[in-house]
Amino acid sequence: MRKINTGALLALVAAALAASAPALAQQTQQTGGAAAENTQDMQAITREMQTLKSRYADEVRKLRELEIRLQALTARVQAQEGVARVQAIQQGGGASAQGGAATTLAAGANTQSATPRSGGGEALVSSEGGMRQEPTSRSVEDVLQQQHVLFNQPLTLEVGLNYARYDRKQLTLNGFLALDAIFLGSIAVEDVASDTFTYTFAARKGITRDLSASIEVPFVQRWTTYQKGGAGGSAAAVAEASVGGDVAIGDVTAGASYRLFPETPTRPEIALYTSVGIPTGQAPYGISWNVLERSNDNFIRFAVPTKQPTGQGVWSVNFGASMLKTVDPAILFVNAGVTHTFSKHFTDLDTSPDTVSPGSVNLGNAFNYGVGVAFALNERMSLSMSLAQRLNGNARIRPDATGVWAGIVGSDGNAATLGIGMTYALSERMTFVGNLGIGLTPDAPDFSITAKLPFTL
Repeated sequence: MRKINTGALLALVAAALAASAPALAQQTQQTGGAAAENTQDMQAITREMQTLKSRYADEVRKLRELEIRLQALTARVQAQEGVARVQAIQQGGGASAQGGAATTLAAGANTQSATPRSGGGEALVSSEGGMRQEPTSRSVEDVLQQQHVLFNQPLTLEVGLNYARYDRKQLTLNGFLALDAIFLGSIAVEDVASDTFTYTFAARKGITRDLSASIEVPFVQRWTTYQKGGAGGSAAAVAEASVGGDVAIGDVTAGASYRLFPETPTRPEIALYTSVGIPTGQAPYGISWNVLERSNDNFIRFAVPTKQPTGQGVWSVNFGASMLKTVDPAILFVNAGVTHTFSKHFTDLDTSPDTVSPGSVNLGNAFNYGVGVAFALNERMSLSMSLAQRLNGNARIRPDATGVWAGIVGSDGNAATLGIGMTYALSERMTFVGNLGIGLTPDAPDFSITAKLPFTL
């Protein structure tokens, strides 16, 4: 077996290592350079990311600053526009507002703003130098226009429809009591049911900053059914007749309103109003009657008029005041007025078809008031609730035969109505107004429904 020369082997390994040492050194040098280059790239990318993050934070900060400046500038512009709008209204321009007029709680003015506004409110300078909270919500303005008076407004035209239902029953006794217990005679139950449609056409215009005028022309269509028990002398028989159906003009009303004090943060707006009722409708006096049944002794048992009245037949003047306080989105309103009627002569005051009794009529004076509150549900819609009451004095007649004024027993009246209203802005120029009236006393309609469409030119 051949012996291995260890020394020679070690010499060969040393020679090989010596020969490869430069290559290994060069490779190690190259590897270290690549690592250093990668480290430098990573550091550069990190620095660039930090720079971008810093720039992004600066941009976000700048965007926030610009947003805050924009909000402040927008609020400033809106306030300037509000002041300019009030100045335009005070000068008679009124380019951004629309028609207005005055009425009482039972039948208010119906106009609306031409430019919908955002909610909140703008503090505006009143004519007395105080700050007035101007309602900016369209729905709040519609409520204000319904329950109070808007002045210096463009021409507003309105069409409306009102339906009212009356149903009255009356027990009639024709005879006498025997022994204070037994009634001898006839007993009849009278029932009068009436359905009345009133079509109204109105125009309203602001004259000056504190003066507004209006006119309303109604057309009345009424169906009345008369029922009377005891027909033919039988207590079980009932006679019935219906009258009406024709459309005829009612009493025209012309009015004006004057703003006495504008609204301030501590005081409500106060306005005075007056209106004149013109007797253009059919008066309830002098109407001929149809006799439907007579007794054997020619006594009239059942008679009905040939046509229905559409007006009072006399001139009247109404004076009143209204107060309103806006607490956006709510509005509180109160009004009160007095109506004076003038006496008038008619050719026949008697309802009997067999007699003619000329004379004069005085319907008496009346006092009315109304209170209510309204709320804006959103920018376009609002709801209101109100109570209105009208107290009528006794009417008097003066027949030509006697020349003496005499009061009519039972002619006084007390009509109280609970109203639930709603307004909805259909467009910038048109608003829908709805109201449900519920009669609280026998002299008021059982219920009434009103729909109106005011349109501002």
